[in-house]
Amino acid sequence: MAYNHTKYPDHMNRYAEGHTWKGFLPMLGTIVNAAAILVGGSLGLLLKKGIPERVSGGIMQGLGLVVIYIGISGMLKGSNVLIATISIVVGGVIGMLLDFDGRFNRFVGNMEARFSKTDAGSSKLGEGFIAATLLYCVGAMAVVGALNSGLTGNHEVLFTKSILDGVSSIIFASTLGAGVLLSAIPLFLYQGAITLLAQSLSPVLSDAAVAEMTCVGSLLILAIGLNLLKVTKIKVMDFILAIFLPIGLVLFL
Repeated sequence: MAYNHTKYPDHMNRYAEGHTWKGFLPMLGTIVNAAAILVGGSLGLLLKKGIPERVSGGIMQGLGLVVIYIGISGMLKGSNVLIATISIVVGGVIGMLLDFDGRFNRFVGNMEARFSKTDAGSSKLGEGFIAATLLYCVGAMAVVGALNSGLTGNHEVLFTKSILDGVSSIIFASTLGAGVLLSAIPLFLYQGAITLLAQSLSPVLSDAAVAEMTCVGSLLILAIGLNLLKVTKIKVMDFILAIFLPIGLVLFL
């Protein structure tokens, strides 16, 4: 029996399009991401020496190409170049004035320094937990991927992030121990909260707003891919606010 998707409201049609696993399991991307860290971390504990640098470097380069492909594919969902341009420019200016990237890097540095001390107040377990949590949770890919999962039911970004995190967790766990596996908990809570929030907002957002948010977010994903390949050193966190600007811009442009 064929189902007619047009009987659903617009926001439901977003989830009805394509494969059902994309739409009706909004948390699937985050679940897979957390599972990848647990599996990769467990392998890291068993392997001890981790993945040879030459192999891990090649894997990361290949995944960088995939990330670029995902970014380009998502960009094509937008139809208003002016909205994308204004969002990137205005969002970037605000981010640079408020120094989002610098604040983020200082936060990461402070947290790593706090738990990298060898005194009695810290432990290898805590060091691994903090380092892995910061790596997996704080960044544009986690935000954009979780938003895509919640708004459109598309988990491709988080699936790709899962492979990246899985590979890196093997390396981290082989040197920092079991604390890396514990980072799957805050990742699940953090990305899951963003996904569920985005899903709750989806009914009040127009299809045009979602499409343009996807387009702008995909531009940032493209930047991440270029950074992974070391082609550029774009400070992606400075542009993170740009993802949300199309919500207002579609009302006027």
